Amino acid sequence: MEINSIKDAINATVTEGATPMVSICCITFNHAEYIEHAIEGMLMQETTFPFEILINDDCSTDGTDEVIRAYEKKYPNLIFPVYQKENQFKFGGAINPRFNYLRAKGKYIAICEGDDYWTDSLKLQKQVSFLESNPDYVITYHDAQPFDESGNLDLDFGGLRRDACNIELQTGVPIFTLTTCFRNVFDTLPAEWMVARLGDKFTWSILGSYGKGKYLGDVKPAMYRVHAGGIHSSLHSSKRLEMELITNMSLYSYYNRKKDPILEALFLKRVVVQSIKIFGMVNLIKLMLTFLLKGRFLKSIARK
Repeated sequence: MEINSIKDAINATVTEGATPMVSICCITFNHAEYIEHAIEGMLMQETTFPFEILINDDCSTDGTDEVIRAYEKKYPNLIFPVYQKENQFKFGGAINPRFNYLRAKGKYIAICEGDDYWTDSLKLQKQVSFLESNPDYVITYHDAQPFDESGNLDLDFGGLRRDACNIELQTGVPIFTLTTCFRNVFDTLPAEWMVARLGDKFTWSILGSYGKGKYLGDVKPAMYRVHAGGIHSSLHSSKRLEMELITNMSLYSYYNRKKDPILEALFLKRVVVQSIKIFGMVNLIKLMLTFLLKGRFLKSIARK
């Protein structure tokens, strides 16, 4: 890992105490085989502004932390890791918002997980330049190329390849997470976000209340790795559906509290549809009746 002039310049700029323009947020778990590639993709960024790299290692057991520590030692003013002593993903809730967003100093946030990587050295520069010149946009994103361990590129996970209006963002339109750069609007985190299993979908929804989304076709595709140890790519369809259900329940609860009847109704409909897929119509009705009867029973006790 030879330190080149770009990396030296970035590290020196941050040493001078400049506030980073972008906070790159990275979450890792057992990515020892891949994390170096991810970090190198961040370090190769050519920008006119300083940035910081925030890494949350979720108690890896394969030596991922050792690789991160080596980079942290070389770039102490650039790379800021958190090493969890206990795996946090198993407890549920979004990892990046809880452990990276709130400590992000940048005006903008970019995301790249530890098993993915960027290929365009001007990626951040292009995205920030657009956001700086277009205040009505809140997020930028670009193309990504999924690939598996065999090098198969004939994969498509349906990431959005066009601009998005604010309503589309609020409804949780699918976007390749590793391609995003968005405004840091998160002074506090809604309680509902903390239980959402698909934190990125919740992120896009919140951002939608601040502006539109821009697809940048001139940024080279980022590489999205599909492998057995991937947080999302390894999930069975039933588990993925369960995570979507919990996230939609969280968004329904959020918009119910915010008194937004349109989005509240949209996410409630999704909850019902996904619940039927998971539990079946008969079991869902039984479950709903149980909750209704339990609620009435508790109310009757309260009256007494």
